[in-house]
Amino acid sequence: MTYIVKDPCIKCKYMDCVEVCPVDCFYEGENFLVIHPDECIDCGVCEPECPAEAISDDSGEDAQKWVDINREYAEKWPNITKMGTPPTDSDEWKDVKDKFEKHFSPNPGKGS
Repeated sequence: MTYIVKDPCIKCKYMDCVEVCPVDCFYEGENFLVIHPDECIDCGVCEPECPAEAISDDSGEDAQKWVDINREYAEKWPNITKMGTPPTDSDEWKDVKDKFEKHFSPNPGKGS
């Protein structure tokens, strides 16, 4: 099992999860974070830290799609080890559904 970041993170990117990760397996995109599934140790400490409830284990019905997305972008984006500043409009995007198709950016973030 691994933990994955899903759709609710897009345009929220709170980054509370990054601070608690013991193995620094988060990677930063312009408006989304991902977890490298091969680096995650399945500890689960990140899941309750996410205000958008965007992190889950890989057992859901659409989990494989998100495992693949997390793996693909973890290999392209910079590693992030410290909490950065979330977007100023994060709270406005928190409850928006189905953001991936319309709002996902494949561009890398700044990293840390």
